[in-house]
Amino acid sequence: MKAMILAAGAGTRLRPLTNRLPKPMLPIIEKPVIEFILELLSKYDVKEIMINVSHLAGVLQNYVRSGYRFGVRVGYSFEGHFEKGQLVPEPVGSAGGLKKIQEESGFFDETFVVLCGDAIVDFDLAEAFEFHKASRSVATIISKEVQIDKVSNYGIIVSDSSGRVESFQEKPPAEKAKSNLANTGIYIFEPEVLEYIPKNQFFDIGGELLPLLVQKKERVFSLHTKIDWYDIGRNSDYLEILAKALGGEIKGFKPSGKEVTEGLWRGTGSLLEKTTKIITPVYIGPGSVVQKNVKLEGPVMIGANCRIHDDVELSNVFLGDYVRIKPGFKAKNLLITQEYYVGSDGKGGMLADSNLKRYVSDVRTMEASPANK
Repeated sequence: MKAMILAAGAGTRLRPLTNRLPKPMLPIIEKPVIEFILELLSKYDVKEIMINVSHLAGVLQNYVRSGYRFGVRVGYSFEGHFEKGQLVPEPVGSAGGLKKIQEESGFFDETFVVLCGDAIVDFDLAEAFEFHKASRSVATIISKEVQIDKVSNYGIIVSDSSGRVESFQEKPPAEKAKSNLANTGIYIFEPEVLEYIPKNQFFDIGGELLPLLVQKKERVFSLHTKIDWYDIGRNSDYLEILAKALGGEIKGFKPSGKEVTEGLWRGTGSLLEKTTKIITPVYIGPGSVVQKNVKLEGPVMIGANCRIHDDVELSNVFLGDYVRIKPGFKAKNLLITQEYYVGSDGKGGMLADSNLKRYVSDVRTMEASPANK
């Protein structure tokens, strides 16, 4: 089985997080989302992978490269064009991306799996493959039950008792939902589905290809299986997932560094004053300094080479690398980087344009202090 990872989206709903990073490169503590996906595919011996890229394509490609260090072989399909020596992103949709790859290379010559690059997933891919083959399906959708009051956030699948898909509902209100099975954006396809995708046209898998296959009476099935699925669709989702990662809720994930006590990780070269009050889970990145009388109420993540000055209190706060927190600052439910901030409500903006700028700055502008001498 081969695979494709969808990574061409601009991530507009995740701004400012995606101003400099494509969605699949958003770090979970230090580990980009796409690394979780590559590890899953490698675990199930899916070695040949294509990734479509567009927005900030070079950032992802420079990190993953050939895929060698993840035990896989990766190729890339750029969606866009050159203009005056510059790459101009021009996404063609999730299904359009499949068609483009097939037209150019004929890559999809056997059963293949498609995964969205902006979600951390863990499920039994071998079981899903067996279901797909046993049902003689041309398209299998991996689905997950969601709470009925959450259905309006998802594409909903309506299927019969055997799992054969009858129709779809796009983000229906709870009172009109015919099901609570959400489309996770994970699919297993046979190559013949590509015949239904038009050339040189923006075309989507969930909104266009799958409904077309059902309309044409093709065998499309939904597999409701046990799956860990952490979708980063909104800024608030990202903060929640960071908290789950620190809390040990993402299977197989642990922050790097040394776990000095349960739930407290310290990176190499970090300094922590004895007067610090800590309620775990807390991660302190390499080279970071936490000064006197600081309170850290987890989940708290402090990136690499940060400086947390005296009398600071942080609760459910995530700091990017090279951030300085000035003395006396108190914050809750925030992600802060050198450039921007995001709250747990999903709202955020550029740091320079906010009141936070009084308390937060780039660590490289910090005046000398005893911790640096």
